[in-house]
Amino acid sequence: MNLRMPGAKPRVFYGWWVVAAAFAIMFLGFGSAYTFSAFLDQLQRDFGASRGSVSLVFSLAGFLYLGLGVVSGPLADRFGSRPFAVIGMVLLGVGLALASVARNLIEVYAAYSLGVGLGLGCAYVPAIGAVQRWFVRRRGFASGLAVAGIGLGTLVMPPLASLLIDALGWRGAYLVLGAVALLFGGGMALLIENDPRGRGLNPDGDEQAGQTAQAGGASVRDAIRSGRFISLYAACLICSFGVFVPFVHLVPFARDHGIAASMAALLLGVIGIGSTAGRFFLGTIADRMGRERSLLMMFVGMAASFSIWAFSANAWSLAVFAFVYGVFYGGWVAVLPAVVMDYFGGRNVSGIIGVLYTSAAIGTLIGPSAAGFAFDLSHSYELPIIASAATNVVAAVIVALMPRAASQPATRLCRV
Repeated sequence: MNLRMPGAKPRVFYGWWVVAAAFAIMFLGFGSAYTFSAFLDQLQRDFGASRGSVSLVFSLAGFLYLGLGVVSGPLADRFGSRPFAVIGMVLLGVGLALASVARNLIEVYAAYSLGVGLGLGCAYVPAIGAVQRWFVRRRGFASGLAVAGIGLGTLVMPPLASLLIDALGWRGAYLVLGAVALLFGGGMALLIENDPRGRGLNPDGDEQAGQTAQAGGASVRDAIRSGRFISLYAACLICSFGVFVPFVHLVPFARDHGIAASMAALLLGVIGIGSTAGRFFLGTIADRMGRERSLLMMFVGMAASFSIWAFSANAWSLAVFAFVYGVFYGGWVAVLPAVVMDYFGGRNVSGIIGVLYTSAAIGTLIGPSAAGFAFDLSHSYELPIIASAATNVVAAVIVALMPRAASQPATRLCRV
């Protein structure tokens, strides 16, 4: 259905509204999830629980929101991305609100882990998949701009949660966050649209026809059986064992080295700053230098950043690590969906991304906990840091050896 008047040209290409909606979903969704560290001590004290049992609340949520894309992605390809984005933000808001009235830790698991996990799992992959279809030439930039919401949310939402906790208590803070996610996030999710053809538009707002690649592409089954997907999955799985270690262990590492708690907590904010910069600027660079080559650069950059961490022992050197790591981590998150679109076309892009992200779900569940067990045995983070660097080196090698585009019919479907 063409919603434009004949000959009329919209002032702003609607694809940028889709990007804005995806940005808002990432900002509120992941920002709310990453506020958990601000609530940890409060939950531990009020429920008399161990730190490990409270930390499991976030681990379960992370596993769900990264793993659920394997279901929400294909369904979004079939039924459209908007319903899943809206449902996701509603679940997120309701989950946070219900956590505010939890009477025990089991109810926090049910409210937070299921609400945040299922909510983000429903909204994340469909939203970022929709962005891919609206752009070709500027796909890396648009994808980076959308997922920059994660980095900015990581920077803004945890300090906001701390202020709300000080003013309203942890229960009041969860209620406010839930209301914001439900009202603003749900409202922005209504702007998500699956495909520019629904508005009689072409990708990038081009006037000429011929952007047929968006309608074509590989099936999910054909994609996941291809050498390129297997290589991508292996690279992301292996790197994910190390990628999420800093989000859990950087602050305790800093505290072990005598850094004040307030300064140690700010290091996560520095990761957020770097991540925002990486998602925005490296996405643009990827459009120019090639997105596959850029993905290789992200793995090399993350490996190099862990080398900085290995030799850091004060606040300034750790801040340098946090920023550099954030830049390349953010670039990885931004470039990866665009690479999937380049390889396999737009017809089932959300489903393919959803399957790919199960690799990160496994990494989230295993990597940080394995690093913790290694520290318990050795009382040192040396082995986890070295292993995290090594996983990214292996991922870079896998991408470097990946089958080239000429051997993949799916890739030719999406060249324009």
